Amino acid sequence: MNIDTLINARWVIPVDPANSNKGNNILEHHSLAIDDGEILAILPTEEAQNKYSAFDEYHLGSHAVMPGFINCHTHAAMTLFRGLADDLPLMEWLNEYIWPAEQQWIGPEFVNDGSRHAITEMIRGGTTCFSDMYFFPDQVAEVAVETGIRAVIGLILIDFPTAWAKDADEYLVKGEQIHDKYRHNSLVHTAFAPHAPYTVSDGSLQRINTLAEELDIPIHMHIHETVDEINQSEEQHGKRSLKRLHDLGLLSPRLIAVHMTQLTEEEIALISTQGVHIVHCPESNLKLASGFCPVSELLQQDINVALGTDSAASNNDLDMLGEMRTAALLAKGITGNSSVLPAHQALEMATINGAKALGIDHITGSLTKGKAADVIAIDLDTIESQPLYDPVSHLVYAANRNQITDVWVAGKQLLKNRTLTTINENIVLSRSRDWQEKINAGKINN
Repeated sequence: MNIDTLINARWVIPVDPANSNKGNNILEHHSLAIDDGEILAILPTEEAQNKYSAFDEYHLGSHAVMPGFINCHTHAAMTLFRGLADDLPLMEWLNEYIWPAEQQWIGPEFVNDGSRHAITEMIRGGTTCFSDMYFFPDQVAEVAVETGIRAVIGLILIDFPTAWAKDADEYLVKGEQIHDKYRHNSLVHTAFAPHAPYTVSDGSLQRINTLAEELDIPIHMHIHETVDEINQSEEQHGKRSLKRLHDLGLLSPRLIAVHMTQLTEEEIALISTQGVHIVHCPESNLKLASGFCPVSELLQQDINVALGTDSAASNNDLDMLGEMRTAALLAKGITGNSSVLPAHQALEMATINGAKALGIDHITGSLTKGKAADVIAIDLDTIESQPLYDPVSHLVYAANRNQITDVWVAGKQLLKNRTLTTINENIVLSRSRDWQEKINAGKINN
């Protein structure tokens, strides 16, 4: 049988909890058959080579092949602010550095160039899908399509004027226009993205909730990120942020709640009953000293927890391998229990759990027949990952993103033997250096 692609690997890790009592089975000397952008079959390599004749065939005898990472929370264009302001608490970081910089520099060109840089970094690090929240989401979507990565584009709303929109009406109109433009695109999905409880009014949140129901798309929002947010909500609304959102009807399986470092037992129970998805951003939360998401308690309540990097301005990288490791180690350290968040569960958080949160687990997130071929290959025959007893353990605790050699999205190869196929890396670097010079000059002049 003639097919497009056959990937023969030392290990195939499907990350398919439905077919494994441990959360992810490891298939040795197996092959992945891909045709028309979808996974056709996973089968032993000897059988695959007898059954299929592929236009492109890969022999990855020292690699683990697995689903691509899903980065569930980014501000991609903010990569151009990487290292601009470090070692500060969140609100000082935002009020005194990031928001003034955004007011000065944000525009279509900035977002286009910054998003392209971020997508380049993400592809090189094995991310095949990202969920973004930023201004000029039309530019983010345009670059995602051009580069071939899968994306969930946040339709931003914030209750003050920016370069993108002057008021809530304009944010929503522009957001719906982007949704309409991409609603039939196989790679780009949309989600409403109200920034945070402290920047979006009740009326705007209610309008978003209604529209999200009508369009059947998620709502992606920073929630319970810091103690300051909770205190401010209690002062202004007489209740904690999560209670306010619940009263407004926003707590549902449609809600993707990002950060969630400030949670009571009662709030965790509420989240569980309402089916809310959580995105854990451990490295950004650590760097900004925002607090700790109680991942162990959330998982015990069968709450879906995914992973995100946040922006390169607060992380300062977009490395999902690093995020998995930090999440696993942090959960053990906080609970004092070394069995909490084992490697296979961290891997699920970076893949299938992200797909569930974004509402696209029928498309991606695991290597399953009929799903899109969003696949990465990571070379485990390196000094850093030998000797090897358990490939999944090494993915979480030992491997680094430089070991990722190949990336496919919907069967299209975006990274081939560490070389980008849809992006000119030199042009990306040149544009980013130009922005560095402009922003540095602006800082000096100010």
